[in-house]
Amino acid sequence: MILCMTANLRPRVLQAMALCALLPTGRKALPQQPVPQLPPAASATQTNSATGITLDDAIRRAEANEPAFAAAAAESRALALERTDAKAALLPTAIYHNQVIYTQPNGTSNRIGQTTGEPAPIFIANNAVREYASQGAFDEKIGLSSFGAIRLADANAAKAAAELEVARRGLVSTVVNLYYSVGSGSEKLLVAKRALAEADRFVQVTEQRENAGEAAHADVIKAQLQQQQRQRELADAQLAADKARLELGVLLFPNPSTTYDLAPAGAAAPLPDRATIESAASRNNPELKSALATLQVSQAEAYNARAALLPDLALNVTYGIDAPQFAVNGPDGTRNLGYAASATLDIPVWDWFTTERKIKEARLRSNAAKVALTAAQRRLIASLSEFYAEAATAQQQLASLDASVIAARESLRLTNLRYSAGESTVLDVVDAQNTLISAENAQADGVVRYHLALAQLQTLTGRL
Repeated sequence: MILCMTANLRPRVLQAMALCALLPTGRKALPQQPVPQLPPAASATQTNSATGITLDDAIRRAEANEPAFAAAAAESRALALERTDAKAALLPTAIYHNQVIYTQPNGTSNRIGQTTGEPAPIFIANNAVREYASQGAFDEKIGLSSFGAIRLADANAAKAAAELEVARRGLVSTVVNLYYSVGSGSEKLLVAKRALAEADRFVQVTEQRENAGEAAHADVIKAQLQQQQRQRELADAQLAADKARLELGVLLFPNPSTTYDLAPAGAAAPLPDRATIESAASRNNPELKSALATLQVSQAEAYNARAALLPDLALNVTYGIDAPQFAVNGPDGTRNLGYAASATLDIPVWDWFTTERKIKEARLRSNAAKVALTAAQRRLIASLSEFYAEAATAQQQLASLDASVIAARESLRLTNLRYSAGESTVLDVVDAQNTLISAENAQADGVVRYHLALAQLQTLTGRL
């Protein structure tokens, strides 16, 4: 009886061995293949034509094309120029004034100054019928408000610079997400293609077993349903990959449909220690700098409001001629060339408490800025803990995801052999296929998760 059973099993074993030999060579070697990695978060600059677009290239292109970042950069440069203008306001100004005035004579002789005996002007405020002015004027205004304007301009420039860095890091975060989405989409597209190829092969196996009378037609139907599902999944994966490439192309190229390739895959960068991350984040956090600059702006506004309570001193020196002749000396030898100087002290007396109200307004804004600063400090501490925990967890799971993929591939290979030998059902094969697809997609998502968490830490510390 044992000999009879052995004789009956031998054709099935031989058939299983033959089917195993017909499997693609790459499928046999799958457990030994290295796990594909997405592009690293920080890569060296390389030529696009030879190796594709690196993350650094993508960030550089996005900074040149993104309008919100361009507006922030323009505002930062404009406020830097305003700071220079505020400092220049402390220096004296000079103008060269030239003027000719003609006044209708009143029919009498003038008896005043250099115009004695000349026709008198009809307007009593004018000096002569013909008056020529050619003078250089030097003006200087001294007051606490001028220094307050510099202080305010410095604070506004610092705030604009911090907000520019906030905008840059926000853009970097967007580019990183899109960049790794493209890489993940390409990897999942490969998974879908491999899954469809496996489904096509399994349809052939079930049809061969049905023709040999070793399987029911239900197995063929189940394999065909699985094949159709894989075809739909491949179409969805292709669509998702195309959408991700278009979204990234909007930031990188004038034409979003431009064909491009990403840089080759590389090993993930190691996670820095917590102390290094905390030290860098405390020094290079733009949100903190922006909140601090906002506080300085409100303090500068309060300083300027208080400066309005103090007097301002204005100095003027004028050198040149202001005479009835356009000449250094008059007809009688009188010297027309000379100078005049004036000093004006304006003392504020009454403004219906407008200045006091402005001081209170500035104090209210200063208190609100202090609250915002402390909130930014708390947000930094929380974000640092969240991002580091996310990166650490993702890094720990990478090895487990790799092992799951290897185990799922081996499980599918063994299940296929058992099905060919008649020792497992079609449902076992379908379950093994689904398990492998889920493991490979989870591996791609895990790699993206780690890279994104690491990029968030690098953005938080200013390394990206």
